[in-house]
This record gives sequence, C-alpha cells and structure tokens, in this order.
Amino acid sequence: MATIKDVARLAGVGLGTASRVVSGKGSVSPATLERVRKAIDELGFRPSHAARALLSGTSRMVGVYIPVLSGTFYTPILQIIDTELRAAGLHMVVAFGVGLGDARNQAIEGIEFLIERGCDGLIMMTSALLDEDIAALGGKRRLIVALNHDFKDIPEQCFTVDHAQGGRLAAQTLLEHGHRDIAVIAGPSALVDNVARIDGFMHELKANGVDTDKVWLVESDFSPQGGWHAAKALVESKTPCTALFCANDEMAVGALSYFQEAGISVPRDLSVIGYDDTPSAQFSAPRLTSVHMPWREMTQNGINALLNRCYDLKRPVARSFPVDVTMRASLARVGAKAKSAKSGKSKGKSKSE
Repeated sequence: MATIKDVARLAGVGLGTASRVVSGKGSVSPATLERVRKAIDELGFRPSHAARALLSGTSRMVGVYIPVLSGTFYTPILQIIDTELRAAGLHMVVAFGVGLGDARNQAIEGIEFLIERGCDGLIMMTSALLDEDIAALGGKRRLIVALNHDFKDIPEQCFTVDHAQGGRLAAQTLLEHGHRDIAVIAGPSALVDNVARIDGFMHELKANGVDTDKVWLVESDFSPQGGWHAAKALVESKTPCTALFCANDEMAVGALSYFQEAGISVPRDLSVIGYDDTPSAQFSAPRLTSVHMPWREMTQNGINALLNRCYDLKRPVARSFPVDVTMRASLARVGAKAKSAKSGKSKGKSKSE
C-alpha cells in the first residue's frame, strides 16, 4: 500500500506539505496542491484511520455507552447513532455494562474504557451515574452528551423527554376509552425515567377520580420475561381490571404473550398500552398501542450537539421533543369489539397506525 511518504516523493514535495493536502489543514499553493492530488490518484493512496488521526489530531471516533446490549430498545438508537456518525466520516465505539459491579460502577468503567480508547466525545444512556460521577470527569465532561437523562452539572448537554407527560398521556388514553379498573406493570424503581412515567400516570388517574390505592401494580425489569411473569401474577391475583399499562413495550409484549397462552383476548377481554413505541410494538399480536417517545429526534439532536463541541461544527440543535400516543389494535373502549381499537385520536395527542 502506498504511504504518505510515497505521495510526497512522487509529487516532489516535503512530507509536511503532503500531509497538509491530505488533512485539508494549512495553506498550499494551487500548483503544489494539484501535484499532490495527482500523486494520490496515481498511487491509489488512501490514508488509514490511524494516519487520519495523526494528521487531524483527532481519533474520529465517538464512544457510546449503554447499560445492556440486548432487546429492541437500544438497537434502533444505536442504528441512528451509527448512521449519523458514518455520514459525518466518524466511527462509533460501543461499551455496555459488564462485570461484577453494580450498574453505577459498570457505567463508570464503561465510560473510562471509551475515554482510554481515545474517543473524541461520548454519548451515554444511563441513569445509574450520579452528578458527582460527571463532575469527577473534569475537563472531559465538556465532550459528553447524555440521552434520556438530566445531569445538573451539564444541563446543556442533556437531551431527554418528558416522561411524566408520557405517563399522563397513557392514563388519559385509557380514561378516554372508558377504563377505570386499571393494572400497572412498572419498571425498576431505581430508574428515574420509570419513576417519572409511573408518577405521571398515577397523578392523572387520581386527578380524574380514580382511587390509585386500589390500582394493582407490580415492579418488573423492563424485559419480555418480566412482563410475562407480571401478567401471570395479575391473572392469578384475580384483580378485576379492563386495562393494563406497561411501563415499556418489551414488558407489554411479554404480557401479550402470556394473555394469548392463558386464553385472554386482547383487547376484547383486556386492553393493553405500552410505552416507548419501539419497533416491537408494530409487530406484536395484536399490534400494541404505545406512548410514542421521539427517540430519533432526541438522538439526532444530541449527536448534533456533540459534534458541534468536538469538531467545531454549526449543526442545528433542538431541545423540545413532544410526546404522543400511537393507537393500534391492543386498545379498545370498555365493552367494545376489538375492531374499535383502530379508530379515533385522543384529544389531538394520538395518532393511529
């Protein structure tokens, strides 16, 4: 393979001049620029990633930390990040929670791993870190963007959605369809975004006269298996209810699977609404009504903000990401036939598919 030294030799210029042409930094006369470019073409020279890093002073790599590498939630987000970075000539390096420590220590280790690999900036999705952990990063915290979480130390670098509003919309949607006997499968109580959506849901029910002390609620782990076992517990409890709110789509899909096995027809016997509106919601049986989180918009703007910081770009950055409800077949009015679940909108805040 041709090297930058070969290019310089063929063009009859110094190594520094050839490097300036390749990196695009520094002044070079038009005649010299033409000679170097001709040499590059003749030799078929393509600078390696390491060479580009040396020439530009950056690694052209962006690190991404996620808690787990599984399920249907993080995969679409990673695809968005990878697509955006590749379009910008950058590379994605992913770290996720591993090891024997708790979620916080795993996140700290994962972020240290990415920093040690020379990533120019970091995108992280974790609620396990504390504000003191961000402060401990020192100057490196300037080159971090947090998705789906707020940190007091870097408020302008955080991109999230209003999960309390998401919970309220889920409750409003059920109430508008006549449901008042409602069960809930919540996510882990240690996760701030889960707490916000459950609090918003319960507050909306209470504001509409529902006795939330009588709402059947169980905490699960955001997994399909967790949703399956929670749905089983709901049925075995013999709690009378006409609707179930699941704090994420993966648990909702697990619950739908259990109901199908138990001979419970959704939505004829029980309506189900999920949260996140991940791809799994579109292809469950029945297709899942879900609170739509604008993950794509949030992620793209977080990336724009990070690239502006890391590479002195001027990409537009938005910070408001409205939440709505995507109506599908898993939700019907109390006493209505299943086909009625496909119609209507909720006070202009829902959309049908």
